[in-house]
Amino acid sequence: MKRFVAPMALALALAGCGAAKELQPAPGASLPPAPYGATATPTPNQLLTPTTQQRPQRSDELLRNSDQRRSDEFDLPPN
Repeated sequence: MKRFVAPMALALALAGCGAAKELQPAPGASLPPAPYGATATPTPNQLLTPTTQQRPQRSDELLRNSDQRRSDEFDLPPN
């Protein structure tokens, strides 16, 4: 039991170390330059928000019609 308590306490202590404030650039550093063609430099929140290309939406389209498959002439038994 003692071998389980020590790693668990360490894991909980490390989990509580995360910063809860907004992300800011390091002192003396600036945000990355604006992307090519953009009129303004994106904010940190805009940079951290994934686009639909980075995180596509789930498609829950149900199969509405049950169609018979056509025969596959290349589905041959092994020789």
